[in-house]
Amino acid sequence: MGKNKFPLGQLLIEKKIITQEQLDIALRKQKETGELLGATLLDLGFIDEETVFIPLLAGQLGVDFISFKDLQINPEAIKKLPAKFASHYNIIPCDFKDNVLKIATTQPLDVHLIDELSSVVKSKVKTVLASEKDITEAIRQYYGVGAETIEQMMGSVQQSAVSEKEVAGIEDESEASISKFLNQIIIEAYRDRATDIHIEPYEDELKIRYRIDGILYDAKVPANIKVFKDAINSRIKILSNLNIAEKRVPQDGRFKVRVNDLDIDLRVSFLPTQHGESVVLRVLNSARLYDLEELGFNKDELKIIENILKRPHGIIFLTGPTGSGKTTTLYSFLSKVNTEDKKIITIEDPVEYQLKGITQIQINPKVGLTFAQGLRSMLRHDPDIMMVGEVRDIETAEIAIQVALTGHLVLSTLHTNDAPSGVARLLDMGVEPYLITSTVECLIAQRLVRVICPSCRQSYILPDDVLEEFGEEKGKEVIAYKGKGCESCHFTGYIGRESIYEILVFSEEIRGLVMERATANHIREKAAAQGMKTLLHSGWAKIKKGITTVEEIFRVTKDE
Repeated sequence: MGKNKFPLGQLLIEKKIITQEQLDIALRKQKETGELLGATLLDLGFIDEETVFIPLLAGQLGVDFISFKDLQINPEAIKKLPAKFASHYNIIPCDFKDNVLKIATTQPLDVHLIDELSSVVKSKVKTVLASEKDITEAIRQYYGVGAETIEQMMGSVQQSAVSEKEVAGIEDESEASISKFLNQIIIEAYRDRATDIHIEPYEDELKIRYRIDGILYDAKVPANIKVFKDAINSRIKILSNLNIAEKRVPQDGRFKVRVNDLDIDLRVSFLPTQHGESVVLRVLNSARLYDLEELGFNKDELKIIENILKRPHGIIFLTGPTGSGKTTTLYSFLSKVNTEDKKIITIEDPVEYQLKGITQIQINPKVGLTFAQGLRSMLRHDPDIMMVGEVRDIETAEIAIQVALTGHLVLSTLHTNDAPSGVARLLDMGVEPYLITSTVECLIAQRLVRVICPSCRQSYILPDDVLEEFGEEKGKEVIAYKGKGCESCHFTGYIGRESIYEILVFSEEIRGLVMERATANHIREKAAAQGMKTLLHSGWAKIKKGITTVEEIFRVTKDE
């Protein structure tokens, strides 16, 4: 195919993709910036890269255009080109047939690139045009995160029978490479909105997994990464100020990195296992605090919360399993009441977010600083509001109650499945019913549900069996939504999370049941009769609004 002789601007006008006026604007801006016309048109939003610019450019250059949306790359092609070349030149091999390697690039007419690649792969090379975004994503998908870094490090040790001891020995000279690889993993996790990075050693492999929207996904990493597991662990320990030599006992720490002008705190936990140390990095965005509206409270729930937060004393408990967002909600409560005329002190394990204007204490059992001890000391600082990270035992519970009785507002958490079970938990600890009724203002249970991806959301009519599960009338036409799966959501159908809540406010009737040591079921029935919405029904409201799916609500409320 011959080269198209029409200038790009004229060609776009001929095809009625842009107007003469838009071209004139782009040409004026091009004179100011000195950029290529195509880049200027893209910046102005006059053309779309994937559907317009790249295919059109391919036609002009006389080369084929390739899209990766529905393309499965031949594994043999990937094996032909080392990761360091793919990453350095930002190219990706697509196919290998009849001793011809097809390579996607943004510079398909670069003769020097073609000659160099031919000598590297020992075969003929054919170039095709693809977008830079598609190529970068394909490199990550097919080679793995940091593949070129791992390749470079492998090149610095003997290729025959590389052992973990040999790798640990070269750690000092390759620290920059280990550091680079770790940075690549963290940046990848941040871009994918991961809340945790799991580095897990097994007998014959080292797995790296990201927890995204509450679900664990395998990160694509090179297979030979297992050789560097000790070096990676040592690098994390150095950053976290932990003991590098200690591998027999658990260790906890934290460090901070900067990504795109944003400080990301990482909380680190090491755990000894049969095949080495397992590491979890919790990704904490220290700059991000949520308003109550962003957390998923509806108008009625917001009114209840705001009224309770205005009270001068009492206890508000948040309940739910680990990872249900309790701490994030507590911080939002604190942010709401954090004014200049109030003294707020928290005691936490650990301090996850640093809040301006709030005194925060990290517990340290090794030196005797427990929740109970910290609470006693906090009182001497004359606080108005106190937050206790978690009530775990009778001692902490009784002190928190005494604090509330003496005119302080206390925020804390309990590990229970729903709000009424919080009462049973306190009774099981040994707290007297009259102390519970005198201090507890409300119990809030919460769960995090994944939000449907807006880019691939599809509607359907709910079947009768689902309506029955939610106590709805059969035959009713209720429209629900689900995500089909697309590039935006990594084909999961979900992007982001939102909370569902169950708020148990202590009315006189509820207090009476607590005094009688009533069961959680009895309290739940009375609260529901008084208008409390269960987690299941809170989820139902979000299904009808098209926020989440039926499957997601069933997943997080299966104990209901």
